[in-house]
Amino acid sequence: MTLWWLCVKVFFARILDVSLGTVRTIITVKGNRLVASLVGFVEVLVWFIIVKEVLNTSENSIWLGISYASGFATGTYLGAFISERYIAGNFGVQVITSNNSMKLVRSLREEGFAVSVIDVKGKSEGEKHLLFIEINKLDFNHLSRIIKEIDPKAFMVVNETKFVQNGYIK
Repeated sequence: MTLWWLCVKVFFARILDVSLGTVRTIITVKGNRLVASLVGFVEVLVWFIIVKEVLNTSENSIWLGISYASGFATGTYLGAFISERYIAGNFGVQVITSNNSMKLVRSLREEGFAVSVIDVKGKSEGEKHLLFIEINKLDFNHLSRIIKEIDPKAFMVVNETKFVQNGYIK
């Protein structure tokens, strides 16, 4: 087998196994142990096969290491992209706003977001509200644009939510 062909195989195998590892980690965090175990099995099988092939070759070249590392980096990027786009999830968004806060609440509700409002006191004087919003993570950019448009100085904290029961999520 030529060195070039082995480098290509290593590169694409690493993309596959590292992407699977990223997805497996996220699936595990979300609590789906069975699917995560199956993904992990395929991930390690791909890794084992390609490492075995590299270690058993008579080729001695830095290009194998570069292919391995490049595949790892590309797989990390691709795995994050896949999980961001295709793995369902929710975000809990907390917003502290003082500038046009009730206008913001109305606008968010008109867009279909459920918003809970609490009066809060911040460092500076004046009326402030803490908004609690639970959303599908795919709606985050839309929500963020609305908030920035109405109150560009709003303080926003976003956390990934593991479990939601009852309530309303857009």
